[in-house]
Amino acid sequence: MSPAAHISLTTHLEELGFPLVVGQLAHPTVAGIAKGDLPEPVFRSWLEQDYLFLLDYVRVFARLAWQAPASHLGDLVDLAHATYHEELSLHRSLAAEFGADLDGATKGAPCAAYTAFLLESAASYADGLAALYPCIWGYSTLGTILAENPPSEPRYRRWVDTYADPGFGALTRRCGQMLDEAGGDPARAKALFLQGMRHEYEFWDVPG
Repeated sequence: MSPAAHISLTTHLEELGFPLVVGQLAHPTVAGIAKGDLPEPVFRSWLEQDYLFLLDYVRVFARLAWQAPASHLGDLVDLAHATYHEELSLHRSLAAEFGADLDGATKGAPCAAYTAFLLESAASYADGLAALYPCIWGYSTLGTILAENPPSEPRYRRWVDTYADPGFGALTRRCGQMLDEAGGDPARAKALFLQGMRHEYEFWDVPG
């Protein structure tokens, strides 16, 4: 029996995904956040795109909640609530400081492609969980890494602290447990997860 047979699906996906999260550290947008010197117009544009993304991320959680077994329903409602009230609240706060126009923003190509992928995948419960996991797990992992040497710029540090927060980590772990319990096809879950990871990287390519 192969070593992979002894670990959970989520653990296997995280092992595949970790080098890809680390690779994001070299992206100019992430590197600028880490150093605290990312030009404000770039972060402003990223904020607008991520705000639009998160609105659809809430819709993904809601679509999955409709299909969820009773043991998962409350968790998906909690994930939707945390995304809508905590993550989006952070974006609204930072938007005011960076002059972002959240209400007037339109999706760039990376955002449109990623949200379409997530919403389509959420037509199937197990597929939807596999597709969305790169975002919540990736940001939790990235936040934890960046928090080891946080940016001195307070606005960027606040962003890092949000995703390094233990509460966000707990939501991530519960999402991983639900993915394991969903009983989806491992090969399909891997393909969707890796596609989501590619979208995660491309999302840092901020529209001009």
